[in-house]
Amino acid sequence: MGLTLVGVIGLIPSSPAQAEPDIKDVQARVDRLFHEAEQASERYNDARLELTDLKRDLKALTSDQQRQGTQLEIVRGQVRDSVVRQYEGQSLSAVSQVVVSDDPSAFLAQLSTMSSYSALQDQLFDRYAAEAKALDIRSQATAKRAAELAATQAELARERSTIDAKLAEAKSLLERLEAEERDAILSRGEVRLPSTVPASGRAAAAIGYAMAQVGDSYVYGAAGPSAFDCSGLTMMAWAQAGVSLPHSSSAQFSSGPHIAASDLAPGDLVFYYSPISHVGMYIGNGMIVHAANPGSGVLVSSLYSMPYVGAVRPG
Repeated sequence: MGLTLVGVIGLIPSSPAQAEPDIKDVQARVDRLFHEAEQASERYNDARLELTDLKRDLKALTSDQQRQGTQLEIVRGQVRDSVVRQYEGQSLSAVSQVVVSDDPSAFLAQLSTMSSYSALQDQLFDRYAAEAKALDIRSQATAKRAAELAATQAELARERSTIDAKLAEAKSLLERLEAEERDAILSRGEVRLPSTVPASGRAAAAIGYAMAQVGDSYVYGAAGPSAFDCSGLTMMAWAQAGVSLPHSSSAQFSSGPHIAASDLAPGDLVFYYSPISHVGMYIGNGMIVHAANPGSGVLVSSLYSMPYVGAVRPG
């Protein structure tokens, strides 16, 4: 009996061990997830810039609408005074309706139906009509900007969710690897720091700041002092030289004259992928300093370590 049981047990196939993830496959997937997260992050940065502009426009439009409303009230009062003077001593329901009306359209309609409308001051009436139309135009513009503001805020929330989801997936993949394999993936593309960077003037100030951040963390949407995303690093670096750049790689691509790869000089901004979603700073000798991704942080890499698109010279 015992021998039979042993034989049966020996015939039961053991469950296969879970296959170890292939490091090249994981490397490719992590790279893709980091890049997709960065694309979402740069769209997030673009949306933040648009949000700032929309808020400024909305504030100006609201103030303009309020001023126009005040002006309309002044003219409304002048028209009412004119109507009262025209019918002083008379008891007409139309007059009382005009005097108490608050709605601009109703106010005009009531005026136009009065039997002695032709006796009113035409210039004053025309002025009121023009002010009412101006207020309506401003009200529509304000409502449109408010709707665009709400849509942009919703877009920001979607991009933030995309970033978080991509990073969570990348983190899950990395956690399945052994420590040595994980370090090999995260340090890939890093090169030894150059001992000197040939630059002078404002470019030297920008490069000095960027190089001082090597080793800092990469955080989407960050612009220092100890963590950066790609456009946050270049923005802050050139700010040290008195040059203002937007916090967006695509917007920075439009911030200055485009430079051919053969004419690159230290301090130039270099851009990658199509559509543009990454920016670094050229430091000479075919190398760049950039905030790479959450795994690598700020480091020095070769110029063509990513799909190169073009370069811009700030200032």
